[in-house]
Amino acid sequence: MPCTGFLFLAGQARCQPRHRSTLAGVPPLSATRPPSFQELILRLNHFWSDQGCALLQGYDSEVGAGTLSPFTALRALGPTPWKVAYVQPCRRPSDGRYGENPNRLQHYYQYQVLLKPTPEDSQKLLLDSYRAIGIDPDKHDIRFVEDDWENPTIGAWGLGWEVWCDGMEVTQFTYFQQVGGIPTVVPSVELTYGLERLAMYVQGVENVYDLDYNGRGLKYGDVFLRAERDYSRHNFELADTAMLLRNFNAAEAESQRLAAAGVAQPAYDQCLKASHLFNLLDARGVISVAERASYIGRVRNLARASSEAWLAGDSAPSTASPNTQPPTSAGA
Repeated sequence: MPCTGFLFLAGQARCQPRHRSTLAGVPPLSATRPPSFQELILRLNHFWSDQGCALLQGYDSEVGAGTLSPFTALRALGPTPWKVAYVQPCRRPSDGRYGENPNRLQHYYQYQVLLKPTPEDSQKLLLDSYRAIGIDPDKHDIRFVEDDWENPTIGAWGLGWEVWCDGMEVTQFTYFQQVGGIPTVVPSVELTYGLERLAMYVQGVENVYDLDYNGRGLKYGDVFLRAERDYSRHNFELADTAMLLRNFNAAEAESQRLAAAGVAQPAYDQCLKASHLFNLLDARGVISVAERASYIGRVRNLARASSEAWLAGDSAPSTASPNTQPPTSAGA
């Protein structure tokens, strides 16, 4: 695959930058301490905003990765250009360790960037974003290690690389080929930063709970350790499996109904709910190997139907009357 400023060899890419970014507009790093967790996010926001990305808020539903947000999964489809960056809270129930593992979490954060169409200098932009957070590619061993990405649950895959910094993976770099079982028509590139892992590297911390969260004494563990303990108990011991099964079936039926009605995002919301419920059932150990494949196929079918509804809506005229006012909500 063509690239600018890099050499790909034997499944790896050694960083050979041809240009240095001025990082115009990004505040200088502190000379006395590495960026805190929240400062790292702010600096990435500043950098990608300067590249023309809309800064969105994380999607308000349980997702296992930033890719599953409709800001990426649905917007990667169709011809419409789209440049966004956002922090996405992610949940993977099976990865919880009761707060006892220093680098494994059931709830964590990804910084997600989608650039559509793909800019010619996308790999250089990634390296410049590292400079913005204090990682100089000229002084570190940055490698692009071939690792084509796939998410069978939503029928998505792409050509990609893990990006390693001094031997540790810090970013996934993917050219999307398919989402919802539907080929992409405009090339797009996704950059996914693991924020906790990146912050641990920048701060030189070995335990995620020891991360400097805000530069004022607050630690990551002060914010999230209690939740990790409680949700690990919920995910592995306490979640009502009969209720989860009922809710999965209900979300599946509702997603199918809404997709048939042509409302793509509500249909996809229910698909995401079904996906999270499946992950909880899997964590509770009530799904056999054979059933697991069946559940994944059911969620994938929902993702495809939602994606088809999304594409159909791009070209369909609105059926709402211009004289009809939507009802107001009295909810809080």
